Amino acid sequence: MVAISDYVGIKSAWCPGCGNFGILKALNKALVELELEPHQILLVSGIGQAGKLPHYTRGNIFNSLHGRPVPPAIGAKIANPELAVIAISGDGDAYGEGGNHFLHAMRRNHHITYLVHDNQVYALTKGQASPTSDSGYVTKTTPYGAAMPINPIALAIVSGASFVARGFAGDTGHLAGLIKMGINHKGFALIDILQPCVTFNHQNTYRWYQERVYKLEENGYHADDKMAALEKAQEWGEKIPIGVIYQTKLPTYEEQLPALSKGALVYQKIEPGRAESLLAEFL
Repeated sequence: MVAISDYVGIKSAWCPGCGNFGILKALNKALVELELEPHQILLVSGIGQAGKLPHYTRGNIFNSLHGRPVPPAIGAKIANPELAVIAISGDGDAYGEGGNHFLHAMRRNHHITYLVHDNQVYALTKGQASPTSDSGYVTKTTPYGAAMPINPIALAIVSGASFVARGFAGDTGHLAGLIKMGINHKGFALIDILQPCVTFNHQNTYRWYQERVYKLEENGYHADDKMAALEKAQEWGEKIPIGVIYQTKLPTYEEQLPALSKGALVYQKIEPGRAESLLAEFL
């Protein structure tokens, strides 16, 4: 039987009070409730404070380049679909450096879960404005205020993501439920997580979010309506919705890949001769 103790990693280097602690707690809770053992999961991260999360829990781990966790996560899922593959990024890592990978993974509907720790700053590099910083947000790199932020929820919906949700690091129980649904969803699952940065972002604080977030499921919302989802994606400011914003059923990339017609690559017999004949064409 899986227990929380199975997911105890090394001591964290995060700042006391960091929203990342809530995300880590919610992820571990979700994995235990899904009865997934550490050897059954793969955590792929980029660079940043969010990218450190895999070291503070347990499982198979791959640390990639800045903005590049999605490609190796996709490759791993294609090779071994039995793994629960979870990519982990901060908002800069996902929507800035990794924006191109983010877009194409959604339109192809790769069967991975993407957890984005959205604290609206580049925290590891001392609080510069990120792609999701509120308009007018002043930092050392934006002394006259940040430009208009991207809307990752709307972007995901129109780009073909089949599961789009938003969570809050200050509500670990609710967030754990979203992570469970994302892992169970067949296709690309984005969970954008509102995560206060207590050191560099003194605007979007725990209190700021607690006064604004509300749960969609408590308001009779139906996540299968794409136009309604796009409308909810525009809500930001006085009211911020959290929960599953959009979900639909679409064929996954892996289901349409001819190379997998004989089963998972990890179980297929390796035939070196086939590679030799291919390489010979370039001689």
